[in-house]
Amino acid sequence: MPKIGIIGGSGLDDPRLLENPREIEAETAFGSPSSPLTLGKLEQVEVIILARHGRRHQFSPTQVNYRANIQALKDQGVSHILATSACGSLRSRIGRGDFVIVDQFIDFTKHRQATFFDSFENGAGHTAMAEPFNADLRKVLFDTADKLEYRVHNGGTLVTIEGPRFSTKAESHMFRTLGGDVINMSVATEAALANEAAIPYAVVAMSTDYDCWKEDEAPVTWEEILAVFNENASKVKNLLINVIPKIK
Repeated sequence: MPKIGIIGGSGLDDPRLLENPREIEAETAFGSPSSPLTLGKLEQVEVIILARHGRRHQFSPTQVNYRANIQALKDQGVSHILATSACGSLRSRIGRGDFVIVDQFIDFTKHRQATFFDSFENGAGHTAMAEPFNADLRKVLFDTADKLEYRVHNGGTLVTIEGPRFSTKAESHMFRTLGGDVINMSVATEAALANEAAIPYAVVAMSTDYDCWKEDEAPVTWEEILAVFNENASKVKNLLINVIPKIK
């Protein structure tokens, strides 16, 4: 039987997703994860929920201990990881509230510990990253979202920036030129580490804004992002509830 780890963005670390939830404190060789782990079941499938930015959203994207988060889930024996994340759209076709089941990332982070291989003392570690998001998980996410009649895009390139500031217009246009479809501040780091840990990983990216490239739109604000995200959080939860029993 699979054991599913869920890494939730803002508002999507809800223990009410699970039957008989219980909480444990975890500690890893890389320190403490962002939050206690919530364990429970969803239709007989074991699930573990972790809040990426902490229960109070107290960790900035750079402060998140991504290594401890992934290691804590690995220590609990998770077989797959599903993540959720707010993102900005870099394409007109991706509207506010749309889901994007991304298949590639471009990493523009600068100040993070984004590998478990700090040293090659015990052997070199060069993890293949050509396809960083698991194809089987991506398929079940897209097919289920489509069946639920959500606005969903199959594939896309996600740009991860360091944050916490938003992009300049010049940067936003550059990311579009490079082929980016959506932009956020966390997923590339998380995906890279999940791949190093050999845990199949996929993410539901939900578009909340148009970054700042779109000249007929006001530049994004955090308050606007939260408003769109909160409006659609129930859809993301419903998607996960329908997807988890299908994972083999």
